Amino acid sequence: MKDIRFEGIGKAFPTRGGGQFVALDDVTLTVAEREFVAVVGPSGSGKTTLMRMAAGLDHPTSGQVAVGGKRVTAPGPDRAVVFQQFALFPWKTVRENIAFGLRCQGAPRAKQDEVVARYLRLMNMEGTEDRYPHQLSGGMQQRVAIARSYAIEPDVLLMDEPFGALDAQTRTVMQEELVRLTRREPRTTLFITHAVEEAVYLSDRVVVLARDPGRLREIVDIRPTRIAEGWDEMAIDAVMDLPSFTHLRTHVWRLLRDQIRPDD
Repeated sequence: MKDIRFEGIGKAFPTRGGGQFVALDDVTLTVAEREFVAVVGPSGSGKTTLMRMAAGLDHPTSGQVAVGGKRVTAPGPDRAVVFQQFALFPWKTVRENIAFGLRCQGAPRAKQDEVVARYLRLMNMEGTEDRYPHQLSGGMQQRVAIARSYAIEPDVLLMDEPFGALDAQTRTVMQEELVRLTRREPRTTLFITHAVEEAVYLSDRVVVLARDPGRLREIVDIRPTRIAEGWDEMAIDAVMDLPSFTHLRTHVWRLLRDQIRPDD
């Protein structure tokens, strides 16, 4: 596994008037190997911009992003991205979508079949391998997208509001599925979300960003409480009823509340 290091990150975008909009200012953050870090913040705080930089899809104006000690300058096979929109190939079956990255890597067919079967089982999707995306629910499509990302065995998993397009019930099921998968097969994970409850439930640490410009406000350590109280072995509704969960959720929400505007 590899870590992610954001070192003094600044990002400015040009404006029509010839000026610039500063999206991020002097953000320094490390996501350790096999750590799951969720990033929350109001609109305009630079959450997705950070993720895109780690993916190599965008570049800082100042500072640098490194994965495994190597500066990020472009996308690479050591990093997989899961977007809010499922981004599946509509003309490919579930099996073909999951195996796509492996096929691009030149993996033999037997290896592809083995990996596809494994992730169909882990994602509770056995029997769907010959279906096409339009024949699947939104939650099932996102399971395929996550399985496709895991199938190439990336060191780093970058997730940009992957459950944002799902209904509330499906989102809850997917959160439980992701906890089960990431605890069983941990990856260095950067998870972007607007949902405070989701961030607290899923992560080892929650990074709270402020805005105007985007900057690091506080990092809330969830892992000691999650491990001590056995959250991973509990249903999501039971976890969210715990006083410890309520306390952490309220703390993160208070860090965000004074920055949220009516038009957000």
